[in-house]
Amino acid sequence: MQATLRHSVGFSGVGLHSGRLVRMVVHPQAANMGLWFARSDRPDAALIPARYDAVPMSRLCTKLVGDDGAEISTVEHLMAAFAGCGIHNALVEVDGPELPILDGSAAPFVRAFLAAGIQRQSAPIHAIEVLREVTVTEGDARATLSPADGLVMDFTIEFEDAAIGRQQRVANLANGRFVREFCDSRTFCRKADVDAMHAAGLALGGTYENAVVVDGDRVLSPGGLRHADEAVRHKMLDALGDLALAGAPILGRYTGVRAGHMLTNQLLRRLFATPGAWRVVECSAGQAARLPGMGVTGADLAHVA
Repeated sequence: MQATLRHSVGFSGVGLHSGRLVRMVVHPQAANMGLWFARSDRPDAALIPARYDAVPMSRLCTKLVGDDGAEISTVEHLMAAFAGCGIHNALVEVDGPELPILDGSAAPFVRAFLAAGIQRQSAPIHAIEVLREVTVTEGDARATLSPADGLVMDFTIEFEDAAIGRQQRVANLANGRFVREFCDSRTFCRKADVDAMHAAGLALGGTYENAVVVDGDRVLSPGGLRHADEAVRHKMLDALGDLALAGAPILGRYTGVRAGHMLTNQLLRRLFATPGAWRVVECSAGQAARLPGMGVTGADLAHVA
């Protein structure tokens, strides 16, 4: 069955790009409504769909743009939390053009959602089943979707900084594994990149408190890493959030090699543009049980940093 929140949940924090205080409220929605964003500071603006084809070119984060030009950026962590908690229907009201970055992970959203409670709805879950392999590449980066019974992720990254280096992780995200192993992994960046962005007036809300900042073999963020391979775990978190913009859960294997937000978005566009590569299915009980958000409970939070 589909699911929504039992009651509305509010968040506030700085925006990654502007550094200004952002207030956001996530409201329950009826079955089959899907996931939507609204600009509460622009009551005349149209609702913005949480959908892959509303994403423009944007490499540093995932941005959504409505039909009238209203924007919402940095949606990937929230979208990962929706997918990882099995929430299919919600309306997100935000008083500006970006979501709060909070601690740089999806964990604050997950904690709040599980505290509010997940309400099952009397409507079946429809999923997108991958039938044939599709791949997109850009330079040495690659992203692939191929057939699988549930959502499986295989991600590889490689950075010159020794604090990150080469990392690979494979995971079947069924049965709350996203909540237990991935939701608290924070975005990461190099100190030189942070300095350059600040000098250019970008990422003004980015700090050592809401990202893992590395410099060579050193981790500069207080407290160090939450996981030895936190960087690749966060890339998997991002990919889950970007895949959630497909409009329905995906039954397939995602393989990413140095992939980022835009490549995952291009992968979805390639999938839906390829005849015979996918179909929409009404999930059986067995298929629904293999989705990332099914079976998640508050007990899973015991594993979260």
